[in-house]
Amino acid sequence: MRFKLVFFVPLPALSACKTAIFAAGAGHYPGPGNYTECCFTVIGTGQFRPGATAKPHIGTIGTLEEVQEARVETICLGEEIVRKAVEALKKAHPYEEVAYDVYRMEDF
Repeated sequence: MRFKLVFFVPLPALSACKTAIFAAGAGHYPGPGNYTECCFTVIGTGQFRPGATAKPHIGTIGTLEEVQEARVETICLGEEIVRKAVEALKKAHPYEEVAYDVYRMEDF
């Protein structure tokens, strides 16, 4: 079973987060080429307003923030790998709340 992990990260933490998920087994592409550390990265602008009880890594409570972030997509082979990758991502990521998605992939 294959999964796609997608997450958003501020640019200064991009390398650390990719290193963490790859060490957990993410980014191995299935097939004869034995590709590793595979991902797609695109830069964009993230937006958030920290609430009254937040402990923001970036920004100020109550103030709308816009931050340059990377969107990273990678493949994970098996549920155990995607779970380990998410756990590693949460440890490496600087934000209080990590924005990520996990999608089950189909093979047609």
